[in-house]
Amino acid sequence: MEQLLRYFPGLSERQVAQFAQLAPLYSFWNSKVNLIAGSDLIFIYERHVLHSLSIAKMIEFAPGSRVLDLGTGGGFPGIPLAICFPDTEFHLIDVNERKTQVVQTIVLAVGLQNVVIEKILAEELRNQYDFVVCRAVSSASNLAQWSGQLLRTESINDLPNGLLMLKGGDLKGELAEVKSPYHLLPISSFFGERYFEEKYIVYLYS
Repeated sequence: MEQLLRYFPGLSERQVAQFAQLAPLYSFWNSKVNLIAGSDLIFIYERHVLHSLSIAKMIEFAPGSRVLDLGTGGGFPGIPLAICFPDTEFHLIDVNERKTQVVQTIVLAVGLQNVVIEKILAEELRNQYDFVVCRAVSSASNLAQWSGQLLRTESINDLPNGLLMLKGGDLKGELAEVKSPYHLLPISSFFGERYFEEKYIVYLYS
């Protein structure tokens, strides 16, 4: 939590309390359903919460924005972003029913009212969003294809609507296959921990 408060000193008391609930909730539920790597539990605020919130350092979602977390898994980056932006609507989807059920339980325990969780494929969605966010789901080209029809044309944010992917490692080959314009932003420009070296936000837009 110390890292979180250092990088996000403007959090409200309610937001701090919500973030503080995440560690014990994930510790309890991870023993029943594999939401994150067990070895990551003691680093949950660095490797999962802060990692997710790097997106909040790049963009402050305008009130009323709609954001899709495609392949949310254990609820990242959707849950931390939903805590950070209570006036933004978040739709968290995944194909793993057990994970979506547990993530729903965590969302209810934390008291988030701006989150909808659903077991569904991206191809089955009929809604449109301002941004699609994801972490460790698939290749950039696949994600661009899946999310293309899900983005609204009209933008209410400072950045044009698009896809925000949390990626790591050498991305040259993967990004060479992407046809859309993109911006690559090192997360180490926000956070000083060694964990964030060679980790990036890839922002695809049209």
